[in-house]
Amino acid sequence: MPDMSASASLAMTHLVPLAKELDEDKVTPGVLGFIVFAVMALAVWALMKSMNRHMGRVDFVESEEPGAEKAGAAAAAEKRG
Repeated sequence: MPDMSASASLAMTHLVPLAKELDEDKVTPGVLGFIVFAVMALAVWALMKSMNRHMGRVDFVESEEPGAEKAGAAAAAEKRG
């Protein structure tokens, strides 16, 4: 089995000069950040579309309260009389 620490240290010696060339004050999310953001945006869009479809299927008819009929009839009788 090859020695992984030697290859890791070799890779680091090649990457250190590249890292020093970068501007330390500039921070960007990069391609990975864009991909994560795009996937999250697509997931939210799909969830909203699904929620809209499910809410459209709901057939809700509000029933009157049991005491509302009596109160309405009493109010109508008072107006007449």
